[in-house]
Amino acid sequence: MSLSEIGQKIAGFIKIVSIVLITSAIGLELSNIFGVLNTNEIPHNLTPIFAIARVALIAHLFEGIIAAIYAGSKSKLPFQYGIYTFFVGTVGLVELFRQENS
Repeated sequence: MSLSEIGQKIAGFIKIVSIVLITSAIGLELSNIFGVLNTNEIPHNLTPIFAIARVALIAHLFEGIIAAIYAGSKSKLPFQYGIYTFFVGTVGLVELFRQENS
């Protein structure tokens, strides 16, 4: 197995894990908003998890925006590629830039 095949398998694994974790982070934030609106208190031991989820969502949002802006110049659908990159993260940006070099 060559090094590029190993890299592709790792990238595929990262994509799957990233989609699951970002979807979970969105669910956490929605439950947090629901709790705040209904004056339910969140346990204090979950505060670090919410902070990590927020940082991940913000980072993925910036990555999605960058991909959407740049995808237009690569004959890709900007909105679709931005959503894709939002969920898979940096791997989506790497794929977009790799297509530039090919």
